[in-house]
Amino acid sequence: MASSPAPSSTQPPGTPPRLPFSARPFFENKARAFWTLQAVGWSGYLMLRGVSSVSNGLTLTSIIPVIIEAIVGYCITLLLSTLYGYYRRIPRVIGLFLTIATLAAATFLYAVLDAFSFSFIQTATPGITITRMLGFVFLNFVTLAGWSALYFGINFYLIVEEQIDQMQHLENQASSAQLAMLRYQLNPHFLFNTLNSISTLVLLKQTERANAMLSRLSSFLRYTLANEPTAHVTVAQEMETLKLYLEIEKMRFEDRMRPKFDIDPRAERARLPSLLLQPLVENAIKYAVTPQEEGAEICVTVRLAGERVQIAVSDTGPGLIEGRISPSLSTGVGLANIRDRLAQAYGPDHRFETRSTPAGGFSVEIEIPYQLEDVNREAA
Repeated sequence: MASSPAPSSTQPPGTPPRLPFSARPFFENKARAFWTLQAVGWSGYLMLRGVSSVSNGLTLTSIIPVIIEAIVGYCITLLLSTLYGYYRRIPRVIGLFLTIATLAAATFLYAVLDAFSFSFIQTATPGITITRMLGFVFLNFVTLAGWSALYFGINFYLIVEEQIDQMQHLENQASSAQLAMLRYQLNPHFLFNTLNSISTLVLLKQTERANAMLSRLSSFLRYTLANEPTAHVTVAQEMETLKLYLEIEKMRFEDRMRPKFDIDPRAERARLPSLLLQPLVENAIKYAVTPQEEGAEICVTVRLAGERVQIAVSDTGPGLIEGRISPSLSTGVGLANIRDRLAQAYGPDHRFETRSTPAGGFSVEIEIPYQLEDVNREAA
């Protein structure tokens, strides 16, 4: 009998802490489950047969054959479990034929032993008669057939559960790989822009600014390496990363780029996919700050509304330009990347909207569940 793995211990975000104890699945230990079912099953059979014998007006001494019957049945089913386990590993047709033949042979042996023990104890002339034999054959066949049906039924259930667990594990692996791929899409594009800026500063012989930008780039990359691509970080950590990124970009645009952060302190511990907002800020720099001589203001807002975290990244740029449906990074990532990452991390339990005002400006609004634990990392 196979066992099914323990269910996931992942606790939904916002729920009370886990208790120091946990319920262990009954079939987690297949040997323990088998012996428990054997003991309980045959004990129940013995009680049922014993009560039936006493209720028919027989004396307590008449229970002895019933006890012997239960002991013999217990031993025969132990042998059947061994043989059935072997039959499951051979071709199906042969295994089915051997299973039926073994059940028939076990029923006959069980009936012979029961008939002899009953006649030896209850009658003055021990012996096996056809009538008595047929009665025990019917009773023992029903018993062993029922036991066999439960044996195969439980094993089939456990096999299905194991396959479902394997499929869920593969789905989690695929989801983790997808999340990692989406996260890694961001790094080459960011590196290209930053290194290009550093190269320009070197050509202009502004070595101090180039060295400062390299130092901040090093700190930013150290952060990205320290966090797993599928891990979630707190809002506070994400904001620190954005500020580090904006310090790098500030050296390119100086006063033309005016970042502003409006973070609800209650939402600082909430978790979200790492580097989720960096492409939004990069889009704002590209489409709001770069094309305008006066630059633009970039505002990052985070609010806690009940059990939901509302995030907005807006700018005071020109907004949507006709012929361009939405801003996107030149490498083909950006908003599509964020949509995919949100879908992978939260499924349908999120909101992602873009807005553009007639007076100018573009904003992206995100709403995600309020989570305090890195659920995605635990699942992976």
